[in-house]
Amino acid sequence: MSRRAERVNHVIRDRICEVLQREIRDPRLSSLISVTEVRTSSDLKYARVYVSVMGSEEEKTQALKALTRASKYFSHELRDYLSMRFVPELSFSLDNSIEHGAYLLELIKQASPESNTDNNMIPEEK
Repeated sequence: MSRRAERVNHVIRDRICEVLQREIRDPRLSSLISVTEVRTSSDLKYARVYVSVMGSEEEKTQALKALTRASKYFSHELRDYLSMRFVPELSFSLDNSIEHGAYLLELIKQASPESNTDNNMIPEEK
């Protein structure tokens, strides 16, 4: 990936996060949403925005629909921040990596010897 594409990805991610926190008032976006990654195409005309939504499956689908519907608004907000001829066309996708990581941490916690109180007791030698 070129250095310019990396900078564009970073600017898009930061600006979308800022708009989500301060400007969007859609009730479907009331759950915890974080932008995990942005990937632009090699010609910088398209950008896929990966978001993580904490909540039920219904909340996730509603949030994704709301974000997709607001993509024109996000593009409009990005025009001032990107010094490019064209703003990339945004598409949103769910990213379950944060939930998957939390699940793996929970499994590790359950399997570790410190979590089992019975295993911590060392029998006394006589």
